[in-house]
Amino acid sequence: MTLLVHTFVYDADGGHDLLEDPEYGDTLAGFESTRTRLWGSEAIRALGARFFPRLDGCDLRVEREELDDFLAECEALRPHLGHLAEQGGYDADYVTQRFDNIVTAALRAKAVDGGILVW
Repeated sequence: MTLLVHTFVYDADGGHDLLEDPEYGDTLAGFESTRTRLWGSEAIRALGARFFPRLDGCDLRVEREELDDFLAECEALRPHLGHLAEQGGYDADYVTQRFDNIVTAALRAKAVDGGILVW
């Protein structure tokens, strides 16, 4: 299975509607194994991540009021992507591309006052 990242907006009933996202490759967030070996790993937790580790066991939903904190976490993690890739047994380019897809989705969500779902 593959993890995907999508942006969403809130509907009038307090639910959410997924937006039309870019082409398939730009929605990829990793393999199912990246839930534990990368995004939920001890290595990422040791860096102080609090959003990404949620993927170890469930989907990650970042609400609009959390986006600034999420994007700050992303910028703090960016310099460590090579190390995280190595620790998880992934290619650094693979991790960087998936990470960039997630960040780009968060920026799209911020522009429309929405959120992201990694599932």
